[in-house]
Amino acid sequence: MDLRKLRAPADFFVVCSADSDTHAKAIADAVRVGAEEIGVSLWHSEGFPSLTWVLLDYVDVVVHVFKKDVRPFYNLERLWGDAKLISVEDTVPALGVPGSVPAKRRRAGASRRPKKTIS
Repeated sequence: MDLRKLRAPADFFVVCSADSDTHAKAIADAVRVGAEEIGVSLWHSEGFPSLTWVLLDYVDVVVHVFKKDVRPFYNLERLWGDAKLISVEDTVPALGVPGSVPAKRRRAGASRRPKKTIS
């Protein structure tokens, strides 16, 4: 959500849904690690004990990770209805779903030549 033209506590909200507590923690942890890798410091976080709504505050950007059953209750999209919405779908193939398993990757340093067999 682009909040820059509104009187809001941040310039952007990133709002996403998780299927479970484990999923919510994994999403939040991935955001934290990714932000750290590019040198962005977390200012404040909330919700890790319950994992129904995890908030990661990076001052200009606030990330909200909701469990799917809780997200409609808070309905941030309606609350900030004047914000410009940008929808992004997960495009990473899910493991275990037929037709979506990524191609095998060669180990680093592995040769492209076929192995010779000794008779």
